[in-house]
Amino acid sequence: MTATDDDYAGSSDRAFALLQDLLPKRWLSKTMHRIARSTNPTVRNAIVGSILRAYPTIDMTEAEQPDPYAYPSFNAFFTRALRPGARPIVEEADSIASPVDGTVSQLGPIEDGLLYQAKGAHYTTAALLADESATARYHGGAFACLYLAPYNYHRIHMPLAGRLTATRYVPGDFYSVNAATVRAVPGLFARNERVVAEFDTALGPMAMVLVGALFVGSIDTVYAGEINPPAARGGRVTSIPDGVGTDFARGAEIGRFNMGSTVILLVGRGGIRFADGLGAGRPVRLGQRLASAS
Repeated sequence: MTATDDDYAGSSDRAFALLQDLLPKRWLSKTMHRIARSTNPTVRNAIVGSILRAYPTIDMTEAEQPDPYAYPSFNAFFTRALRPGARPIVEEADSIASPVDGTVSQLGPIEDGLLYQAKGAHYTTAALLADESATARYHGGAFACLYLAPYNYHRIHMPLAGRLTATRYVPGDFYSVNAATVRAVPGLFARNERVVAEFDTALGPMAMVLVGALFVGSIDTVYAGEINPPAARGGRVTSIPDGVGTDFARGAEIGRFNMGSTVILLVGRGGIRFADGLGAGRPVRLGQRLASAS
């Protein structure tokens, strides 16, 4: 994979990462968790209004409820549902749909158990999925790392039809997942708190990794509810039995971020071809063809 100028961490990137090392990231994320769920109209309206001013490209006509001030809390607004038909899902059997609205951080082959992060650095499949056996399972496959900004739709959908085989909560840090931090913090996605969901599909094993981040103190799935923050899981990898064996159609909702973050999609089958023109920095929309299988 060819590196670009954006791959290289400069002094400002390193300074931003250092600042995060000094911040009480977990406390800040827990505080945001509480504030985002406040049903106090003054609090809700102030935060919703600030987001709409900061991100004027948010298109509420796509939402099932287009009035941004009709939601009971900021979190309800932030995780709003789309109106039916707003995101057509690619239908071809060999196609892999984008699971989210977002921006490509990186994508490419999985070689020797390594996934490319930035500035020539990699992280391992085993570390990301918190499972040593994952190296063999996804050998020769492909991955896509997709960043969700605050203005994006924040629900996550199935890129392929599949049967849930495992879900794991993986404890970790709460670094930001913006481009500057990705360039500056080695192994970032395998260091942050995350939820790993794995599936059997017609194209082989598939994993979706929902990566937590600064202010992202909560990740929900449709089959197990809120998985983090962990009520009693402590600092250990924990298997979540809920939903195992459930079949999900392509395009079905699987979970949501309660604030923006990153989804990393891994497919174990070889011969995956990404759509023409896709690469780091390119926007994607839920349902569009992300890749296809030969």
